[in-house]
Amino acid sequence: MDDSDILDNVGPRLRALRTARSLTLTDVATATGISLSTLSRLESGGRRPTLELLLPLARAFQVALDELVDAPPTGDPRVRMRPVQRGGLTMLPLTRRPGGLQAYKLIMPVDYPGRDLEQQSHEGYEWAYVLSGQVRLWLGDDDVVLRPGEVVEFDTHLPHAMGNAGTEPAEILALFGPQGERAHIRTRQT
Repeated sequence: MDDSDILDNVGPRLRALRTARSLTLTDVATATGISLSTLSRLESGGRRPTLELLLPLARAFQVALDELVDAPPTGDPRVRMRPVQRGGLTMLPLTRRPGGLQAYKLIMPVDYPGRDLEQQSHEGYEWAYVLSGQVRLWLGDDDVVLRPGEVVEFDTHLPHAMGNAGTEPAEILALFGPQGERAHIRTRQT
């Protein structure tokens, strides 16, 4: 398959992603800032895709850029993602495909999160395995300390929060779905 064939197949791939997610062209235009007419022409093959168009589309659909253009596999299965820092928490991605289920190694420094835990609730399920240290899990009315080798799985509709409960950094393996990116803080009733 040559470069022209690869680019010709981007339009049908975009349409398939959009319809699989039950999105309209207007939804995608709003999410990406790309005009309706440009999106329509991309999907129909009337416009060649460019990097400036593909990058926001990949973000909006939560797919890797190579998935949009159906790039050939690299042959190297190793995941070499950069760590992400969020409020003192280090998140090491263990999967490279955006969207869907994601695996992370989380490193919680001592005293993380550094303030009182605030419970959150959102769609989905969460799974975590403690590698080292001690992790406080506040799940609904239950408040437990997890130690190495312990596993938790819970419905994230239930208000929850996690923090470091020990005197050394805590490390966990965690699985998250895209719902976790849309977490909502639950306010406490006074």
